[in-house]
Amino acid sequence: MEHKKIGSLFIVLGLSSLLIGLFFGSIGGLQYLLPAFLKEQLAFQKTRPLHVYLVINFIFSTAAGCIYYFLPAATGRKLYSVKLGIGQFSLQLFILLIIVSFFFAGKFSGREYLEFPPWISLIILSSWIIFMINFFKSIPLSFNHAPVYLWSWSTGLIFYFITMTEAHLWLLPYFNNNIVRDLTVQWKALGSMVGAWNMLVYGTSMFVMESISGDKTINKSKTAFFFYFLGLTNLMFNWGHHTYIVPSSHIVKDVSFIISMTELLILGKIIYNFRKSYIEAKLKYHHLPFRLLSFADGWIFLNLVLAIIISVPAINLYTHGTHITVAHAMGATIGINTMLLLGSVFFILDEMNESMMERFKKYFGFAIVLLNISLTIFWASLIGSGIAKSIDLQQKNFFAVIMDQLKPYFAIFMGSGILVMIALFLILIPIFKTFIHYISAGKN
Repeated sequence: MEHKKIGSLFIVLGLSSLLIGLFFGSIGGLQYLLPAFLKEQLAFQKTRPLHVYLVINFIFSTAAGCIYYFLPAATGRKLYSVKLGIGQFSLQLFILLIIVSFFFAGKFSGREYLEFPPWISLIILSSWIIFMINFFKSIPLSFNHAPVYLWSWSTGLIFYFITMTEAHLWLLPYFNNNIVRDLTVQWKALGSMVGAWNMLVYGTSMFVMESISGDKTINKSKTAFFFYFLGLTNLMFNWGHHTYIVPSSHIVKDVSFIISMTELLILGKIIYNFRKSYIEAKLKYHHLPFRLLSFADGWIFLNLVLAIIISVPAINLYTHGTHITVAHAMGATIGINTMLLLGSVFFILDEMNESMMERFKKYFGFAIVLLNISLTIFWASLIGSGIAKSIDLQQKNFFAVIMDQLKPYFAIFMGSGILVMIALFLILIPIFKTFIHYISAGKN
């Protein structure tokens, strides 16, 4: 089994996680409107962590699959070890099954986003060490002339290991005996962890963009590395906006705010390149990977504007803990990461089964448009809900009154959320079948 087979296995695992995660997300959405729905069999306390974990697993597994698939082409070298790749896949499948089983059983003993028993994290870190060995043994020893996507992948791998370890410092008395210290470190770790998986996803997209354009200078330019290092700085220091409400060091908050505002440079670059991208899109829009990357570009713009707004401390005071934060997370997860990963997957499908891609082009095109329209409504309804909740909280209304007033917003985001699920199912099922056929066909 060669690198493409290993990559395909990880992508199938990721797509499976997303399909199941969408199902639990839709149930959770229904439970906002109908709290008694499946309360005894599958309460919201179970559907939420199931949805969150499975979607995060989709990002990591699919990104890992794309890296395995692209790595030899990106480096000009063979994958270091097929056996290590298979071993990592086996561990990740085991991890997925055991965590889902624990969640169904209602056994929660971790922290936010890592709500499984902490000992499972040792298996996760073991799987990640295997990935790191296989990756770094497969790339050139010198990074002097390496394209930016190799730097991005390397950074993502290293910082995920660091932040995953850091997220478990709460197990030590020094941290769990001090709530300020505990919250600060926890949100610092999780905020940087998001930056780590973004590095994996963005690196994959950079390789795909280079392959589509045929221009190998793009990922070696000074501009590419400037924005890489700006992203790296944000990964390490941008997490502070999660802790504005925590009575911790003002220096940490001030540095975080300044770093958050450097994202304006990225925003300016996006706006500057918009006209050029639009002209190029008129020529290449029929190409599905390019179309998905174009939609991701739009979501980067929208989510970056929202991120900058909620990074302002005076605004964050009112938005933190409302559905505006959820909108930011959903915009990043579906609008950016999912679009970018699907763009990479479609690029692989173009190579794997070009005739199928040509035959399903209009079908996929419709589903992609449906996904982005319904996601826009979903995203806007969450922001509207967050604004309404922050106003109600300032008026000191009772929680039950607030939730009752938010029901129209919940109805909109539940309905649009179901449309998001349908659109993604329409996209994912043919892709899933194609990868399964490729794996079972015995081709390399």
